[in-house]
Amino acid sequence: MGYIISLGVGLGIGLLYWLLKVQSPAPPLIALAGLLGMVLGEHAIPVVKAQFFAQTTAAQVAGPVTDADAKKTVAPGATKQGG
Repeated sequence: MGYIISLGVGLGIGLLYWLLKVQSPAPPLIALAGLLGMVLGEHAIPVVKAQFFAQTTAAQVAGPVTDADAKKTVAPGATKQGG
């Protein structure tokens, strides 16, 4: 699949070069700008994925407190087994 994507992108860039009438191989400034775009794009993909596909954490909210719950006192270190 990667080869097909690379071929498609290469054809697209070739078409762009033809439309802009850029010499091939490209002049150094254009080639460096293209390399910079590739590097920035490579590093931008994980950032964009993290922003759009971030896992959201749900906060669990306790229910309403009743009078009986409010009157209960808990000793420090106490457990459900009564220890």
